Amino acid sequence: MPAQKFEKPDSIIARKEALAPGEDAEKGLITLPGEADREIEGLAGGTYLTSKLDLLVGWARGNSLWPLPFGTACCAIEFMSMVSSHYDIARFGAEVVRFSPRQADVIIVAGTIVDKMAPVLKKIYDQMPEPKYVVAMGACATSGGFYRMYHVVQGIDEIIPVDIWVPGCPPTPEGLMYGILKLKEKIERGELKRGV
Repeated sequence: MPAQKFEKPDSIIARKEALAPGEDAEKGLITLPGEADREIEGLAGGTYLTSKLDLLVGWARGNSLWPLPFGTACCAIEFMSMVSSHYDIARFGAEVVRFSPRQADVIIVAGTIVDKMAPVLKKIYDQMPEPKYVVAMGACATSGGFYRMYHVVQGIDEIIPVDIWVPGCPPTPEGLMYGILKLKEKIERGELKRGV
């Protein structure tokens, strides 16, 4: 039913006569009072979404990260607080924390890596399916921290390639969340990791 104007001299707003909301909806659409008739065929007549498949795959991968925490020191406590309700990394699609390398696509190394632990880290990294990403969290994982000793690995990039470095001793949950967001952007751009 087309809307008809009517005169009401005591009103300062020009009004139209129409049906009350919810009465006689037009072809299944919600009709507001005062709306004219409209055809449903004209709503999506020539609208198309085109994109490259690589962009869609990158978007899907970036928004569904499955992290594997490899916590050996105090940085792991900060990771635990990041997945709690206060910081809630689930907002960014990374809430599915996995403790099996075969089900994870990003490993978060949080803590000191000693020479005896290095082969274990390499083996866990090798068991992860491609594409896989690495986040070095904290001073110990990035540079050995204040442990300038023969038995401490001076940065995990000596063992596995690193995509994102999160500085701090320990870094705050906000810092790790920022690193996860940067990794998400890197994945969506389609940047791949360098080989070891």
